[in-house]
Amino acid sequence: MSKPIFRLHPPPHQSVGLRGLYLDLKLHELGSAEKPFVYANFLSSLDGRIALEDAGGEAYLPKSLTTPDDFRLFLELEAQADCLITHGGYLRSLQAGRLGNILQIGLREDAADLAQWRIDQGLSPQPAIVVASASLDFPLPDSIREHGQTCYIATGKNADPAKAERWRERGYEILYAGEADKVEGAPLVRALAERGFRSIYLIAGPHMLDTMVRDGRLSRLFQTITHQLMGGRAFRTVSPGPEFGLFGHLKLRSLYYDPSSPDDTGQWFAQFDVQGNSDIPQSV
Repeated sequence: MSKPIFRLHPPPHQSVGLRGLYLDLKLHELGSAEKPFVYANFLSSLDGRIALEDAGGEAYLPKSLTTPDDFRLFLELEAQADCLITHGGYLRSLQAGRLGNILQIGLREDAADLAQWRIDQGLSPQPAIVVASASLDFPLPDSIREHGQTCYIATGKNADPAKAERWRERGYEILYAGEADKVEGAPLVRALAERGFRSIYLIAGPHMLDTMVRDGRLSRLFQTITHQLMGGRAFRTVSPGPEFGLFGHLKLRSLYYDPSSPDDTGQWFAQFDVQGNSDIPQSV
């Protein structure tokens, strides 16, 4: 068994291996042409911080919040995706060196098994990439073309037509997925379903999560909660928008306890179903 963690819910309560915990969910098999399986994953402190802001207002991920165990499970979720939805802000931060590249699977030595896992499951070597952007101002890393990943650019119908045309001239398809100047969840999921995607992983931050929840398109939320109070006057949270109301009601599907990290304080790995999406096949 890989590093042991503890299953708290649902019963039976038992020790399980961390490695492969999320691969066993087979999320790529749960979606359909009519209803792709859309999932998101966040890492937060006990006081709800997913990132802090520096003096210039730029978000950054504190080292104390990250753990190798959480990152392994992040990659296991990524390995099951037909496509990844990211955003222009991440790509700008990637170019500036503030964040690492998480757009490819199996390139790290400790995650090489995930590349083979995708092949064994009949998935493409790498997932497609969808960049959500209202401004259409962002760089694309060379790694996307180098690894043969299909890349779409999603924006609102009021996006600058000249900028959209420049992206088309470079060979990228524009997905208009919003009535105004922002990307909306329902039309984006419809567009991706039409292109054959059945498992869609959101790595685009809280604003994309917000629209997916409000549009009833999120199937499952994964959240790692580290047992620390982070504080900080300027910070980011999972839900920065107006009240969700009933849209935000979630049902706990599973909860695992990792007692040893970070720094022997512990963390929880939780899965939640979104109310209204309870028709998803049961697996934990």
